[in-house]
Amino acid sequence: MAATPIGNLKDASPRLVEHLESAQFIAAEDTRTLLKLANALGIRLNAKLFSLHEHNEGDRVNQLAAIAAENDVLVVSDAGMPTVSDPGFQLVRGCVAAGVAVTIIPGPSAVLSALAVSGLPTDRFSFEGFLPRKQGERTRLWTTLAHETRTMVFFESPHRIQESLESALAVLGADRQATVSRELTKKFEHTERGTLAQLVEWAKTEPKGEMVIVIAGAVATEHQAIDVIDQVLELMAAGSPLKPAVAQIAEAAGVSKSELYDLVLQKRKQALN
Repeated sequence: MAATPIGNLKDASPRLVEHLESAQFIAAEDTRTLLKLANALGIRLNAKLFSLHEHNEGDRVNQLAAIAAENDVLVVSDAGMPTVSDPGFQLVRGCVAAGVAVTIIPGPSAVLSALAVSGLPTDRFSFEGFLPRKQGERTRLWTTLAHETRTMVFFESPHRIQESLESALAVLGADRQATVSRELTKKFEHTERGTLAQLVEWAKTEPKGEMVIVIAGAVATEHQAIDVIDQVLELMAAGSPLKPAVAQIAEAAGVSKSELYDLVLQKRKQALN
């Protein structure tokens, strides 16, 4: 598996270039896109090419896994990391089942890039993929995630960004913090930050480019906060150091580790005063 640039060709790693040049077999989401990338990088491909997309991946798995059992097969998507809302998952699963080694050439990721520049908590997050196209399905998704305390990341197309933000606002509330990143790594890269209400107004300007939405997780209720703080203090009373205790309870409760750490420090400070 190899990650390809999500916009800026200079993000192509030396390992990616090396393997594109030397590969005997390459499975690509769109072979035409791969050829354009190779041409832009000044690479001459010598590999036998296979298309691997959502409509044929199931049929290709056995063939490619059999080839991979004897030879290296390089797998790429049109942009970013294969298997992350792109083809490749079924092939990886098939190779694992067949005992074929699967290795990675890491690189650009729209998910991590948008999360990193969002300014929202990054210690715990969930990637939810592309938002549903139908309004009713989107509303059900937001309802399911309304109490999710982790930061959430979504993909969306520019012509649906406004209605998707409006549906999020209707369920999650106007004051929920969020960001929208567009044209990541490209010349006109931009991240808009604010509340969902503010982002809805911004979306009315008809921004262009592929979008990544990052939405802050729900804030735990006061009762929930007191409960998890007490659980940390109980572990500490039993002999656990502060950081491991916070990590254990944050993981179990699905809350931000850094926020819980700060709350525990505040509670201990109050107890000493």
